[in-house]
Amino acid sequence: MTYDVVIVGAGPAGMSAAVRLSALGAKVAVVDEQPSPGGQIWRGIERNVNTPVFEALGADYHKGQALAAAFRASGVDYLPGNQVWQIEEGWSLFLTSEGKARRLTARAILLANGAQERPVPFAGWTLPGVMTVGAAQILLKSGGMLPEGKVWIAGAGPLPLLYATQLLNLGGKIAGYLDTSTRPKLSALARLPGAWRDFGGLAKGLRWLRDLRKSGLMVRDFSDLRAEGDGRLQSLSWQAGGARKQVDADVLLVHEGIVPRIHETLALGCAHDWNDEQRYFAPKLDRWGETSREGLFVAGDASSIGGWTAATVSGEIAALGIAARLGLTTDSDGLRREARLDERRSRALALRPFLDAAYPPPQRKLEDDVIVCRCEEVTAGAIRKAARSSPPDPNAIKAATRCGMGPCQGRQCGYSVQSLVAEVHGLPVGDVSFFNIRPPLKPVTLGEIASLNDAEGVA
Repeated sequence: MTYDVVIVGAGPAGMSAAVRLSALGAKVAVVDEQPSPGGQIWRGIERNVNTPVFEALGADYHKGQALAAAFRASGVDYLPGNQVWQIEEGWSLFLTSEGKARRLTARAILLANGAQERPVPFAGWTLPGVMTVGAAQILLKSGGMLPEGKVWIAGAGPLPLLYATQLLNLGGKIAGYLDTSTRPKLSALARLPGAWRDFGGLAKGLRWLRDLRKSGLMVRDFSDLRAEGDGRLQSLSWQAGGARKQVDADVLLVHEGIVPRIHETLALGCAHDWNDEQRYFAPKLDRWGETSREGLFVAGDASSIGGWTAATVSGEIAALGIAARLGLTTDSDGLRREARLDERRSRALALRPFLDAAYPPPQRKLEDDVIVCRCEEVTAGAIRKAARSSPPDPNAIKAATRCGMGPCQGRQCGYSVQSLVAEVHGLPVGDVSFFNIRPPLKPVTLGEIASLNDAEGVA
């Protein structure tokens, strides 16, 4: 199975790149963990068209129809339900699907696998009944499922506001909305004039915020949120006005922003930059989206957080860069100007500087008994203890505590460990590295690895 380009991810960036590359004559395969195209933002777009969910999800969701249709008509090889567990320079990608493994080879790779929600540990966050807003939105888009009982949302940024609006539009109920955002600082207000270039996006967010505040469901100016219960979530408590308030709760949905998925680029040794304002690593890219590894490109929120419109544009830009790299076009710059890609991307990102300043990631001090690594049940206290007797390196913490060795491979604890190491050693967080990422990128069984022999005709 040899291609000119293999794209990982069929969200806005991946689909846009696939359509453009196919039009330029490339032989393209798109590998997708999901059963149908759309990514997280347009998950279930083809199936939901004739359901009440479709209308409730709003105009931005509806816009995925046209791109999904163009993607289906592009002639690329679409491989849904496949998980990438290893990438090797050359380029080879190893996949698993339905218990079988196989290998694809390509002249270039585009990672368009999006972002993940930022894990932010707090007391009780591992209790059943506590989940992320993104996970709740997956259930909504995949199966029209709404949370029941006393449902609380806690978080900051556009996504929890959007989900709360969608939930209420579908007849769901919210017991309360705990706004964890801080009061806007001068740095955020100074960026507001630039955000007016995306007036529609700004107005939409302000409308969500206004409606929630009018509903009387929003709680602000509190601290020390705790999820409590015996074996499952039963209540929430927080500190406000010098007293502790407690409420009954069946479901808590949390969200504190999103960060790029970087495990693949870290594993391949790509150079990364530290975003100090949003406190995440992102692969260092040239103007075409190519990493420090020749032939490996990144587009969409996997490169930096910008939203779906910017992701579609970055997918097109990466496609032109790949086409130039493979000799499929000699005028990538001309095609870029003709499609006004830089102008479109600039407009799509107009709101982002304001959002980044208005919703900084939380920097709460974790108590020692809070679990940081869910897979291995390692607490903040155990990490601090290991950090005091080791160099300022998360990999030393991994060796001492097994933190980051579980199935998620540090996706849920990596940034928290980095922050705790920086705290103990009195360093800026950006001066501390992330975990070294070892293969496989995702859990794979010995049986699946052995099946490679059958797939490649090895006796």
